[in-house]
Amino acid sequence: MPRFSVIVPAYQVQAYLHECLESVLSQSCPDLELIAVDDASPDACGAIIDEFAARDPRVRAVHLPENVGLGPARNAGAAHACGDYLLFLDSDDTLTPDALRSIADRLKETGEPDVLVFDYARTYWTGEAVRNQAALHLSEQGPAPFRLEDRPGLLRLLMVAWNKAYRREFVEAEGFAFPTGWYEDTPWTYPVLMTADSLATLDRVCVHYRQRRQGSILRTTSDRHFDVFDQYDRVFAFLDGHPELARWRPVLFRRMVHHLGIVYARRDRLPPGSRARFLRQARAHYRRYRTPGAPVPLRCRIHHTLIRFGLHRTYRALQLASAVQRAAARTTGRVLRGLRSAGLRAHYRVQRCLPLCADRAVFTAYDGRGHSCSPGALEAAFRDLAPHVRTAWAARPEHHHAIPPGPRRLVPGTAAYWTALARSRYLVSNTEFDHRLAKRRGQVLIQTGQGTPLGHIGLDLQERPAAARGRDFGRLLKDVDAWDYVLSANRHTTLTHERVHPGRYTVLEYGCPRNDVFRTATAADVARLRSSLGIPEGSVAILYAPTYRDYRRSQRHSLDLQRIVRRLGPRFLVLARAHHAWGAPLAESAGRVVDVSGHPSVEALCLASDALVTDYSSLMFDYANLDRPIVIHADDREAHEAARGTYFDLRAFPPGAIARGEDELIDIFATGHWRGSRSAQLRSAFRGRFCTWDDGRAAERVVRRVVLGESELPPVVPLEERCPVPSAAASQVREPLATVPRPAGPGLVTDVL
Repeated sequence: MPRFSVIVPAYQVQAYLHECLESVLSQSCPDLELIAVDDASPDACGAIIDEFAARDPRVRAVHLPENVGLGPARNAGAAHACGDYLLFLDSDDTLTPDALRSIADRLKETGEPDVLVFDYARTYWTGEAVRNQAALHLSEQGPAPFRLEDRPGLLRLLMVAWNKAYRREFVEAEGFAFPTGWYEDTPWTYPVLMTADSLATLDRVCVHYRQRRQGSILRTTSDRHFDVFDQYDRVFAFLDGHPELARWRPVLFRRMVHHLGIVYARRDRLPPGSRARFLRQARAHYRRYRTPGAPVPLRCRIHHTLIRFGLHRTYRALQLASAVQRAAARTTGRVLRGLRSAGLRAHYRVQRCLPLCADRAVFTAYDGRGHSCSPGALEAAFRDLAPHVRTAWAARPEHHHAIPPGPRRLVPGTAAYWTALARSRYLVSNTEFDHRLAKRRGQVLIQTGQGTPLGHIGLDLQERPAAARGRDFGRLLKDVDAWDYVLSANRHTTLTHERVHPGRYTVLEYGCPRNDVFRTATAADVARLRSSLGIPEGSVAILYAPTYRDYRRSQRHSLDLQRIVRRLGPRFLVLARAHHAWGAPLAESAGRVVDVSGHPSVEALCLASDALVTDYSSLMFDYANLDRPIVIHADDREAHEAARGTYFDLRAFPPGAIARGEDELIDIFATGHWRGSRSAQLRSAFRGRFCTWDDGRAAERVVRRVVLGESELPPVVPLEERCPVPSAAASQVREPLATVPRPAGPGLVTDVL
């Protein structure tokens, strides 16, 4: 008896069926049967299903003699199921990697509930994936399993069958079955949730819900949308047959009104001549199932009134008025933005005619993010060593909270911002400067860069279109021509910059200012940072910080962080840090996985952690200054190197152990290899090559040379004389931190992939 029976009905989806079935069969939890139902599809769906069945004994092909629709096709598949749990998957959707393993783990944790509800994300042809907006109802906090009255918010989720796992014995005992017609999920999902004695949630995206441009039932204009009335008749008939569930009647009535309003309002569902008739039938259902005295939320009263009285013309008039208002707002906004832009350009020209202020400096990082990276370290050094220079930090408003007291706050694109750019002597950034900037005589532009480059940058991206992403290389060279100084932490960085950013600037081989804190921090600082992040005493904190994937439109990572901490045991936790270009968290904070993507300082996270897990991020060069363990997880080396390219082979010169997959990564930590002697040897050689000038005084040297005009600068402290602040784990007794079965397959990987 398999653990899961995954039922996939197929009808005219030959373009998507391969991907759907592969997403099931490639799951890391192989204990499943896949029941693929050919609903008499006129295309190649039946042949595709037979191909999969011939290739994999877990696939059972079911061919229906005639087309019966999605609901009866699911019933046909369920009749052949023998798994502990049933899952329904639409044939144009896919399971996410490791979804079944996560579902199996959660089922075991919650005592085999009748129904497990998990999350989904809508995926678009652009590659964008948008998570369900009601995901907050899937929190795993609190007791589990539970009943629906304990978490009634689950009824606000999308009422579909494919975001749940159902205990087969429960479904068979209650006699649940899908009806015919469209919206067949409605009379299935509501009764299932109301009847289940035990429910549980899984706060994880397990299904990618494909948003097709054409061919979707819900986006088909047809009178078949009237089937929604029959489906709600079935829901309320179920309530009538189960008096003990009568308390749910007002809730389901409000959900019905909301649903009918959506069907009526969407322009792509009902034929134009059917809209008035639909609203009349909606009015009849409203009156039939309304519970007298049941309260209606204030925000829904207009909506309820329009349906209750069947005000078709009023409904259409309000929709038209709303559309006109939105169009007018867009037009007005475009005009105002144009006038504002012209005014700012004129303002900038006037400001450039005024005298330059030798006592002012403007800093920015990552195109308008908070006080961070080397510009942040330099800004602090300006205030300490050159207090006569007034500093300002340019960042978008949502990042102003990360700017410390001292510098003036500027918002890019405002009059104050352009005044500062026009009149400040010093301009400092780690990215390209604003392309509208016209450098004045006497201005000093300092380009700090973003650390030691591993992946290709600058002109080397001309042969890497995926990584270049339409970059204007002519504009890049124009920007380079304005640079006066470029900072470098090692000889590799110097040689790379001079070749890929050819210009007349001066390279300051003083070290990377953002790494100064690694030499100045104390053990008390580390303890304070760990406490602020909620890291328990005695825990091993792993900082997971992958880099951006140029070859992917949607940024996703291949590690199941929850599984990793479960396998490693209670002493380990993961701090998950997304790349600043991702625009979304790397992982949801849950248990011993903490999302720290919004933390203003990655340097603070490095100090608080005990080890770094990364792939091709330049953070490894900075982290090496701490002389703490680094583990490389490189499961897509070929794809990354093809898209971005690397300046040296990380396999030949790694900063520590290298893992090719999740099980190897777990093995490295479980056996203690992450901090073993071989890893220490690799890290020592890596530090000797790339931490040449990072002795904690890089920012001081830059300020003394560029601002104060000094020629005698503090000498660089030799690497062997530096004493980085130790991690919390370094002082613990060297005992095994986890007892985990070694995975099958290749053993530990250190210096080769």
